[in-house]
Amino acid sequence: MPAGAPRIRTRTCIATRARLPETELLRVVARGEGAALRVIPDPRRRLPGRGAWLTPTLDAWAAADKRRAFGRALRVSATADAGPVRDYLEDLGDVARGPRSKGKT
Repeated sequence: MPAGAPRIRTRTCIATRARLPETELLRVVARGEGAALRVIPDPRRRLPGRGAWLTPTLDAWAAADKRRAFGRALRVSATADAGPVRDYLEDLGDVARGPRSKGKT
């Protein structure tokens, strides 16, 4: 890496296990306690606390939710509601669907 060049950190997606630059992944964090525990998106990567990284597609969200990867990666014992992350990805539209599902009806 040339001197003065910005260092690009890589992170591992909790759903796909792919190692990607953190700029290509969505950071998520846990907020609340007990039954009110929710996983929320942190697109600016600024919220405090332990974060986990997710490929920003609905397929990746579904895989992580099915495997209960959010709670494991964020080290929370209660079942975490990852609905806010799904809602965020749905709001992203076609970007969140990924290249495979574009053009499908």
